[in-house]
Amino acid sequence: MIIGIGSDLIDITRVAKVIERHGERFLDRIFTAAERAKAERRAKNEKMVVATYAKRFAAKEACSKALGTGIRRGVWWRDMGVVNLPGGRPTMELTGGALTRLQALTPEGFEARIDVSITDDWPLAQAFVIISAVPLAKP
Repeated sequence: MIIGIGSDLIDITRVAKVIERHGERFLDRIFTAAERAKAERRAKNEKMVVATYAKRFAAKEACSKALGTGIRRGVWWRDMGVVNLPGGRPTMELTGGALTRLQALTPEGFEARIDVSITDDWPLAQAFVIISAVPLAKP
């Protein structure tokens, strides 16, 4: 059963301007270490680095909408991080207030699954997040 859906669309050039203006302060405040490492592996191409950050920013916005809180009520930027599963499929890793909210939304006897789709087509980046409750596997 679906317990939350969120989407976000962002202008990549806007993210580039914020990074140019605030640099490390912005990156440290918004992105997890894993997200920063993913972006910096693309350092040979500045546009790819910024697009990587923009897609993850959009995913965080979409996730906060799927949680029903936005960036408030104890849910902060770094509580949500885009990670890739072994096959490459993106998902969200939640901590802190975001994890607490997810646990409150997930019915007893179920576990949460977070599906994420991110894409970019310069100058736009887009993300969709669907949070589902799936029955726990029976032993």
